Amino acid sequence: MTNIHIPRGWALPDSAATPESIYLNRREFVRRSGAGAILAAATVAACRTDGRAAVVQERGPLDNVPDTPTADLYPTATKDPRFTPGERHGTISEERVVATYNNFYEFGTDKGGVWQHVGPFEARPWEIEVAGLVDRPGRYDLVELERAFPLEDRIYRHRCVEAWSVVVPWIGFPLASLLERAGPRGDARFVRFVSFNRPEQAFGQKTQTWYKWPYYEAVRVDEAMNELAFVVTGMYGHPLQKQNGAPVRIHMPWKYGYKSPKSIVRIELARDPVPTFWNDLEPSEYGFYSNVDPAVPHPRWSQATEEIVGRGERVPTLPFNGYGEFVAGLYGGRVTPAGDVPHAG
Repeated sequence: MTNIHIPRGWALPDSAATPESIYLNRREFVRRSGAGAILAAATVAACRTDGRAAVVQERGPLDNVPDTPTADLYPTATKDPRFTPGERHGTISEERVVATYNNFYEFGTDKGGVWQHVGPFEARPWEIEVAGLVDRPGRYDLVELERAFPLEDRIYRHRCVEAWSVVVPWIGFPLASLLERAGPRGDARFVRFVSFNRPEQAFGQKTQTWYKWPYYEAVRVDEAMNELAFVVTGMYGHPLQKQNGAPVRIHMPWKYGYKSPKSIVRIELARDPVPTFWNDLEPSEYGFYSNVDPAVPHPRWSQATEEIVGRGERVPTLPFNGYGEFVAGLYGGRVTPAGDVPHAG
């Protein structure tokens, strides 16, 4: 009976995943997903010097994958049988949807236009600095990390605090693997993530000076070490698109999306509670924990339901975004801890 594996309940079903033969074959995927219409719209006719029309192909929303020396690692197969899809509701979102509906304020506040503004962003080469209360602080080259830790596929829901959601086949490795490599000290209680700060490449950072750039987020160490916490380097069988957080982001599927920072450059471990971006800006609206909780409304809208982007369907929101079986123990069974304020308990 040693070859029988019981799939984890948080994983999504095989039927929810886009067939590998589709999303690995880019042209076929574009055709089937309807992205061909977008790419066709991006094709323009230019006048040649001889007076004839020349067809020029502009970049479309699926063309923002940065060149990477680790492209040979994608696509990848799931390495751990525990993370194979199991019985979960939901259908995987088309890549076209995920590539054209983004909250990434560094590149503007128009979710539908982010993909059009990421071109100048240089996502490779890339390093992540790990600092603070660790035994082995240092700068880690992303290429080294991608090759050091076996990459795996994980289909996760992504629930935005704005009450919309998508389902994405991410590629990456457990955040715990990276933290263990750095060697967290026993007195470390919090993990802080810091994103890039390049206003010359990200016009949102240049024009939206009222925000405290760079973006920063934080979680407790035990949250970061949970098996669901994921370092994401790819999606849909290839490296990350720039608008989706290339070349590396964090994903914690039981929390609202802003707790999963994009394009991170630094990870810090600390003893005392650390501030977070949105909580600093609007403490009455954005808590420290920010676990998905349908019973606790945002001050300006309900969180009881969510719209599945691209499908025009509204469904009930699940506590912990459906991952309570694996994370509820971190909070004593409560979805939203009392007061939702940081503590080291």
